[in-house]
Amino acid sequence: MAVPKRRTSKSRARKRRTHQKTLAPNVSTCSDCGEPKIMHRACTACGIYKGRAVIQVNND
Repeated sequence: MAVPKRRTSKSRARKRRTHQKTLAPNVSTCSDCGEPKIMHRACTACGIYKGRAVIQVNND
């Protein structure tokens, strides 16, 4: 079984991990109420997705 001959340095390991980061979610505006919402999700303000009401939202 292969074993590393030298310890991987901190800088080399960190360089390899630079691409393992989370991305910000894509945000669009709701076509019905204009509030910002995450794409491909129901609007949290009005509850509409693709032109129809899918969840009921309390507007206190």
